[in-house]
Amino acid sequence: MCAGEPYEAWDKDLQANRVRCYNACKAFNALGMGNTRREKVVAWRAIIDDERPLPPVNPDPEQDAAQFELTDPVVEGPISVDHGQNFIVEPGAFLNFGLVVLDTCPVKVGARTLFGPDIRIYTALHPLEPAARNGLKGPEFGKPVTIGQDCWIGGSAIILAGVTIGNGSTIGAGSVVTRDIPQHSLAVGNPARVIRTLAPGEKGEVLSEA
Repeated sequence: MCAGEPYEAWDKDLQANRVRCYNACKAFNALGMGNTRREKVVAWRAIIDDERPLPPVNPDPEQDAAQFELTDPVVEGPISVDHGQNFIVEPGAFLNFGLVVLDTCPVKVGARTLFGPDIRIYTALHPLEPAARNGLKGPEFGKPVTIGQDCWIGGSAIILAGVTIGNGSTIGAGSVVTRDIPQHSLAVGNPARVIRTLAPGEKGEVLSEA
């Protein structure tokens, strides 16, 4: 499955993991502003099935929260992830609310990358031929998605299977990304097209997030 080969979506082991991930997302989404950073990290790690040990509790809430800055992303619920185990997010990234990830194949998000609200990432693919799809009985497959470090993905953007977005790139709000985006690029539209290259340290206009 992760290698892009056809697979049976209703395999009992895959289905069991989707149920696990669904329940973990439900628990994460039940958390609110009153929950600690540690509690949110625990719930986030349950989604991605990350069993790393937590650092010891620091009695100072701010210092306790700071322990996770170099180990985990910041994630705002609600969030919906299909498998979880294929969703890899580096520390310092920010995932805003309304995120939907179909991680049939690996989805990798680089450090310090920022997501606006309502982002969609789809790695799942189906045969074009109806007879091959055969409703829910046909084989499925997918392609990975990689988003580099220091990117900004504007609100309601959709990123499709097989796409790689290079480091330091910005995707405008509402864009549909169907092909690779080079590093340090500004891409907008449906389908998303690169409209210019972003120079390192560039200052200028600010794009809307949503």
